[in-house]
Amino acid sequence: MLSIRNIVKQYAGHRALNDVSLEVESGKIFGLLGPNGAGKTSLIRIINQITAPDSGEVYFNGEKLNQSHIERIGYLPEERGLYKKMEIGEQMIYLARLKGLTRDDATKKLKFWFEKLGMETWWKKKIEELSKGMQQKAQFVATVLHEPDLIILDEPFSGFDPVNAELIKDEILELNRKGATILFSTHRMESVEELCDSIALIHKSHKILDGRVKHIRNSYKNETYLVEYTGEPLAFDGSQPFDIISELAGEDNSNTIKLKLNNSNTANDVLQYLLPKTRINMLQEVIPSMNEIFIEKVNLIA
Repeated sequence: MLSIRNIVKQYAGHRALNDVSLEVESGKIFGLLGPNGAGKTSLIRIINQITAPDSGEVYFNGEKLNQSHIERIGYLPEERGLYKKMEIGEQMIYLARLKGLTRDDATKKLKFWFEKLGMETWWKKKIEELSKGMQQKAQFVATVLHEPDLIILDEPFSGFDPVNAELIKDEILELNRKGATILFSTHRMESVEELCDSIALIHKSHKILDGRVKHIRNSYKNETYLVEYTGEPLAFDGSQPFDIISELAGEDNSNTIKLKLNNSNTANDVLQYLLPKTRINMLQEVIPSMNEIFIEKVNLIA
């Protein structure tokens, strides 16, 4: 769907993007991650043709990015851009017509979305009359109303309460199931693990990590496990096939240890050591979260 090749973007005294390349697969959800000032918004603005790169190229479905692709992209910016004193219904229709819809088609689709998201009474309201979360919901409708092939969402959950954040998350997943490719930038790492097929992490203008979420998490495993057992706390004398990281006494006579395998030992060696001594309730490998990986990678290049 989207091929970004060797993008460089320089502002006065600041390089926002330095030789950044990434691939966004058609029909997938792609997370664009990074700390504030990393270059994410600069890249999104280039994809939307708001600004141009100093060097490098962007391809949309195999074609070099051009003006004809604008109608096939929906963009929800982090800084919302609706006209505060214009009636919402007319504003949505106006924006949809800029994307190529007729007035009748735009009105029909708008009524569908207003009903779906509980916005039926908003038609004559003005943006300035709405709360931040309600404005965000209206902006989301404006982004997807023309049924774009590529939907770009910059911090889409900002300003939402948990109920509406869940509602919009479900709508993103539904749009993806219907074939839309989603590119979204966020600081919410839990959203990345829930939604994304693949990610790229940008830091200080460089791409420092990319790939499928599952593969990335698995690549950061470090032979660490959680074991829960029932009975008196065990005493360890150093002969065990693992090192103890932490121990926690729980309720109902249960205990949990976090351990790291030593040498070439395996989880089976852990079980063989512990089973004669206690009753094992659970043995679970610890796979780092995207939040932990994000912090580790960013701190390495601090």
